[in-house]
Amino acid sequence: MKKKSQPKKIPDVKPVNIGVDFYHQVHDVARLVPYGRVTSYGAIAKALAAPKAARLVGYAMHLAHTASKPVPAHRVVNSQGLLTGKHHFGSPFLMQQLLEAEGVEVVNNKVSNFKNLFWNPLTEL
Repeated sequence: MKKKSQPKKIPDVKPVNIGVDFYHQVHDVARLVPYGRVTSYGAIAKALAAPKAARLVGYAMHLAHTASKPVPAHRVVNSQGLLTGKHHFGSPFLMQQLLEAEGVEVVNNKVSNFKNLFWNPLTEL
């Protein structure tokens, strides 16, 4: 029987119980997403050793505006590159505008060239 491989962990980020600390860790990972790149809710969840918590990552991103340090929430999209969180910004167009200001092309609410712009915290840290 083949063993399941354990997810890699981001340096200095330890998995915690889901709660406020998890939200802070989500924000910490989102702050690492490079300018002009995007990641997904699921990728952040996997990086925090909580692979089934993608929806909770979305909730944390919804609260990013309450964080003590700025969180580039516009760089976090769904696993297909869709701007599913765009309605949580002040304007339904703001998420797209912020991405486009970083050189990310968005067509029909989807990041163009998503696979090349995708930043995976498990492999890129």
